[in-house]
Amino acid sequence: MISLFKIFSGMPLWLAHGLGWVSGWLVFAISGIYRRRFLANTRQAGIEWRQWLGAVGESGKLVAELPRLWLGRPVPLCWEGDVQHLEAALAARRGIVFLTPHLGCFEVTAQAYAQRYGQADQPLTALFRPPRQSWLRELVFKARARPGLVTAPATLVGVKQMIKALKMGQSVGLLPDQVPPSGLGLWVPFFGRDAYTMTLSTRLAQQTGASIVLVWGERLSWGRGYRVHVRAFCASLPADATQATELINREMESLIRTCPQQYLWGYARYKQPRQEI
Repeated sequence: MISLFKIFSGMPLWLAHGLGWVSGWLVFAISGIYRRRFLANTRQAGIEWRQWLGAVGESGKLVAELPRLWLGRPVPLCWEGDVQHLEAALAARRGIVFLTPHLGCFEVTAQAYAQRYGQADQPLTALFRPPRQSWLRELVFKARARPGLVTAPATLVGVKQMIKALKMGQSVGLLPDQVPPSGLGLWVPFFGRDAYTMTLSTRLAQQTGASIVLVWGERLSWGRGYRVHVRAFCASLPADATQATELINREMESLIRTCPQQYLWGYARYKQPRQEI
C-alpha cells in the first residue's frame, strides 16, 4: 500500500481530483448506509440539493489527494481573509488555537501554515487520531513530519503537548466537529440537533490565554490548488463550558454554510462517542 501511495503521489492534482470525484459518486451510489447518513445530515442542516450536490464528488477528492499532499510535490496555495489578524496574533506570541471543521481540504491548512509561518520558531502542533492500521499509521507519521509541523496524538499525552506548545507562544490545530471519546465532550446543538462535541478547543484557549482563529482550505477546481481562508474569532468565550462549546459549534456552522458543497456530509457527526481513548 505504501508503494501505491508513492506511485499516486506523482499524479497531477487535476487527475487525482478527477478520479476522486468518480470514486465519491461510486461510494454514494453503492453504499446505502453512507448515502442515507449523507442525506440525513444535509436535511438536518437545511441544505438544499443544489448546495450539497458537489459535496458527493468532493468527498472522494478528499481521499484521492492524500498521496500528493503527503508524499508528492508542494501544491499551489493562496491565502484569503483575515490574514492580518492572524499575523498580529502570531506577533503577540500568546499562542493560537486554529479551528477547522471537516470542510474542504483540512490536511492542506496545516501544511500551508507550516510553509508560511511554522519555520520561524512558531511551529503548528496538529491533533490527530492515529489510524488503526499499522502501515497507514507509519505512513501518516512520516508524511506529516515536516519543518514547521508537529503532530500530537488524540490522547492525554497529546493534550499536554498542545498545552505546552501554546504556553510557548506557538500554534495548535484541531477539528472541533470531530466526535471525541466518551467523557471528553458535551452534547450540544449542531445544526439544530444535539451532537457530542469536544470541549478541548475551548479549554485550550481558556487555560492558556491563546487566541482562536478559524481556518479552512478550499479545494479549487481543475486541480488549480487550494485557497486557505482565515477568519478572526472575535467573540469572547463564555466561562460556562456548555455555552462556550455551543458558541464554537455555531462558528463551525457559519463556516460550513459559506461552502456547503465542500463539507464532509457523510461524516457520522451524531454518533455515540466511543468508550476508550
